[in-house]
Amino acid sequence: MHENNEKLKIDNTESTIFRAAEAFFLNFAGKTGIMIRIEEAYRMVMESVEPIPAERAGILDALHRVLAEDVISDVDMPPFDKSAMDGYACRMADLGQPLTLIETIPAGKAPEREISRGTCAEIMTGAPVPRGADCVIKVEDTRTDIDNRIIFTGNPGKTNISFRSEDVARGDILLKKGTFLEPQHLAILAATGYASPLLAVRPSAAIISTGNEIVEPHEQPGLSKIRNSNAYQLIAQVKKCGALPAYMGIAPDEEQATSELLQQALDKHDLIILTGGISMGKFDFIPLVFEKMGVEVLFRTLAVQPGKPTLFGRIGKKRIFGLPGNPVSAFNTFDMLVKPYLRLSMGSDPAIKTISLPMGVRYSRRKSQRDSFIPVSIDGGKVYPIEYHGSGHLVSLSRADGFIKIPNGTSSLEEGALTDVRQI
Repeated sequence: MHENNEKLKIDNTESTIFRAAEAFFLNFAGKTGIMIRIEEAYRMVMESVEPIPAERAGILDALHRVLAEDVISDVDMPPFDKSAMDGYACRMADLGQPLTLIETIPAGKAPEREISRGTCAEIMTGAPVPRGADCVIKVEDTRTDIDNRIIFTGNPGKTNISFRSEDVARGDILLKKGTFLEPQHLAILAATGYASPLLAVRPSAAIISTGNEIVEPHEQPGLSKIRNSNAYQLIAQVKKCGALPAYMGIAPDEEQATSELLQQALDKHDLIILTGGISMGKFDFIPLVFEKMGVEVLFRTLAVQPGKPTLFGRIGKKRIFGLPGNPVSAFNTFDMLVKPYLRLSMGSDPAIKTISLPMGVRYSRRKSQRDSFIPVSIDGGKVYPIEYHGSGHLVSLSRADGFIKIPNGTSSLEEGALTDVRQI
């Protein structure tokens, strides 16, 4: 009997907690639970961006970072008239007569003699063109006569000279502030002497998964358990944006532990990205924890599919994204909201870029109350929806080239109709 009384007390306590949570969620949903369009969510996120400071770093540390200054050339490119190929520098007016060879000019050596009537200089690719020469004839378009003179055997045409500053003039702006640096940009930094470019500091993003059902990839999931795919997907997405991910682990479905983990993340990082735990379930403690921590929630429900349960909040200068627990939803909302936030915080262009392509087949859907984002492949310049079973179908994402948007109120897209593809 004593055991039954204890059990009854525990059950009553749990019921009280669940009722309190339900009451809170109803109140919370009344404040911020109205579904908002993705365009409005994007605007609110962009208006909440906290700019990141800049720092000097070496070229080798600049890849996938954002430039915080214009890169201005301090040299002409090419810096002198140079040969575009191996051959002979001469005067075009002399091509009809034998040419006497007066010197050899390798790359990196200045010419010592001037080209005059009837003379030529052997020259290598990249070497300075000697004064007096107005063309370079290719080695394969020549032969030597019995006196070792050079005879042109080709057809007059190109000069085969790369002229000074024809690519870049000193003072030209080669890279704009806000450029997201790729390998080809690092070559420009090196060529213009930017050995320590000014770069936006990488924002740090804490990544937290939630749920008692989640186990790490090295673990064998038991009954009712799944491996944690979201965290590692998000870590890679954050890295791809040029920011620094910090994986904080899995928050259990327990208020105190969740609160402590969130506080650690807020203390150390610029941004928190968590997945799951923000819906209306009895064990979704995140909104309740946010309320107690003083987080201002700007929205928590999007009129999109997949990605409806998406939260954005702020506390001081820190920003928090609560993404859905399903991997396709988490990927999609990160791409549309978190990625632009990170880019703009570093001073880069946050615009979501799309390409317009025709549908390869007709596509229809049963419900059209929300904007739908459908994973697609691109083949032969046309768009094809791929097999997709819903927001938990992470394999579909691995086979996709991008997403297309089917707007609210639209139930089908006809074959051949132009549609915008957001590539991933």
